[in-house]
Amino acid sequence: MSEFQVVSLCDLTGNMVMPWAEAGYRCLCLDIAHSIRRERRVKMGSGSIVYRWSNVRSITPAELPPDPLVIFAFPPCTNLAVSGARDFQKKGIRGLIDGLELVESCRQLCEWSGAPWMLENPVSRLSSCWRKPDHLFQPWQFGDNYSKKTCIWSGGGFVMPPPAIDEKPQDCEERIWLMSPGHNRAALRSETPQGFANAVFEANK
Repeated sequence: MSEFQVVSLCDLTGNMVMPWAEAGYRCLCLDIAHSIRRERRVKMGSGSIVYRWSNVRSITPAELPPDPLVIFAFPPCTNLAVSGARDFQKKGIRGLIDGLELVESCRQLCEWSGAPWMLENPVSRLSSCWRKPDHLFQPWQFGDNYSKKTCIWSGGGFVMPPPAIDEKPQDCEERIWLMSPGHNRAALRSETPQGFANAVFEANK
């Protein structure tokens, strides 16, 4: 049996796999922002999460845990999200290529895994450079009371959970757009909403 049952690519926080770990699954989060010298293991419920340094561009199929139950991917949107469109010209073609290479590396690994998979990005250039997303959601639809329109590309039998809330709450926050500048602003803006992560677990466990 593989050491890991759930894999999450370009995942700094581990939010997406937390409900899996709590339920007893062994989860692996790979990201270039993790320590390159020492992996970190966190016990959660009856399962665990291992945070390990990895550059998604250089991972081969042989390096993936065999036969994962599910695989998630969160490639950086820095050069792709339309919220940064005013900087596209300054970043040039190289910026676009860099962003697309990261997405393509994640997509290939997801496909190679043979498992149900989900790749997340905000509204971005992927819709024109790749294809339209399979699903769209807002955090408030799953109980996190803020707005951030998010796109999901999926395959392998991944089940998109239905929204728990159909109507946007009147007190819904716009904290993503109003977030103050800071060294960890990008990481905070890209965190997976926990309500959505919980719903994905329930739909795919």
